[in-house]
This record gives sequence, C-alpha cells and structure tokens, in this order.
Amino acid sequence: MPIVKPYLNSLRFTSTMGAGTGTGATFAIAATAFTNDAGAAATAFPGTFAFYNLYINGVLQAGNTSTITTTAITIPDGDAENAGTPLCVEFVVN
Repeated sequence: MPIVKPYLNSLRFTSTMGAGTGTGATFAIAATAFTNDAGAAATAFPGTFAFYNLYINGVLQAGNTSTITTTAITIPDGDAENAGTPLCVEFVVN
C-alpha cells in the first residue's frame, strides 16, 4: 500500500502569452513574468510538486502541452496564440 502524504496545497500563478519569448518549440514564459495568488510577482515555480495543471484561456490543457522548471514554463508553439490570452499554472504540492 503506497504512503499518502496527509498535506496537500495548491499554488496558482497567472500571466498572459504576451510575456513569453522565443518561437515554435522554444517558446517559454519565465516564472518571474507570473503573479501569485496574492497578486505579487513570482520569483520561481515550486521545486517539488505532486502535479501541475496548465489552463490556457480557461481551458485545461493536456499533459504533453508543456514542460516546466523552477524558472520557466515551455509551451511549444505558444507564440501562435494571441498575446492577451490568459494562462494559469496550478501546482499541487505536498
């Protein structure tokens, strides 16, 4: 039987596609371009988490849509989206 950690919390970060740089497969948005739940500028994404969800324009994206590090999220071909398109990254941490 797997051990389940008793504590779960979520952290959400919001930005827009216009904050990204690069094109095609290298399109990425820095963690510092996001704001956190408190409305403050983010400094980094969590280093460890159970999973994360990416919402583009309010729509949950498939798991293979992005990759994430503590410093940025990479969304291949995200530069094709309108610069004002909102995104939200939600981390579930334990």
